[in-house]
Amino acid sequence: MKMKSMFVIGAVAGLMLGVPSVWAGNLVIKGSTTVLPVAQKVSEAYMKEKPDVRISISGGGSGNGIKAVIDGTTDIGNASRFIKEKEVKLAVEKGAYPVPFAVAYDCIVPVVHPSNSLSDITLEQLKAIYEGKVTNWKDLGGADKEIAVFSRDTSSGTYEVWGEKVLLGARVFPKALLQASNGVVVQAVSKNPNAIGYIGLGYLDDSTKMLSVGGVKGSAETTLNGTFPISRALFMFTRGWPEGDTADFINYMLHPDKGQKLVGGAGYVPLY
Repeated sequence: MKMKSMFVIGAVAGLMLGVPSVWAGNLVIKGSTTVLPVAQKVSEAYMKEKPDVRISISGGGSGNGIKAVIDGTTDIGNASRFIKEKEVKLAVEKGAYPVPFAVAYDCIVPVVHPSNSLSDITLEQLKAIYEGKVTNWKDLGGADKEIAVFSRDTSSGTYEVWGEKVLLGARVFPKALLQASNGVVVQAVSKNPNAIGYIGLGYLDDSTKMLSVGGVKGSAETTLNGTFPISRALFMFTRGWPEGDTADFINYMLHPDKGQKLVGGAGYVPLY
């Protein structure tokens, strides 16, 4: 897969950070709710090894994570998308130079209520649903019920990637119900028999039903081999080249036997 080599290069570069943890203290991590669960798992393991370091983690979306890096209000900004050109320009204006580290792979999977009879959907059908052109499940071979459409909000990297890969740049139609996190989407879809939503693979559980896309199921294997059409890399950004505890944590995150093992255990796809 073309993107894979780029992400692995980024990971190798991260492993080459030669800065020891010399400033023990607090680390602040903000941003993507997609990256949040794996960041929490890795942080817990890291703090057990480094008890003199405390890590504060919060969500808020990829856009807010990158903004916090630019503004200097976080040590690490989590993002489920790459930085935008306008964000780079803003960073340069503020004298900040965000450095990206790919930390995992993920795919975005469409989910419905477990009672829904559908098991597969096409990209074209997903696009039609999220543009408001298909509004009833019967048009897709399901029940004669209006589709309740749930989407992430505009601060979300998941929203951005869905818009790029599914909507092909079109906007989500106004009646879609915008949600602030993957977890909230899961809750909403699990309670509504007529709902559809989309979430990162790491949030998938028995409370919702994943739909395959064009006959391909979202998984670690189909993400890595490029056959699942809605795949992406997950990032951690720092403000300039990381130093001290920040560099030490990034190294830990990218280590094959440490952070990357936890990535797989959290339901995401390790880099290697």
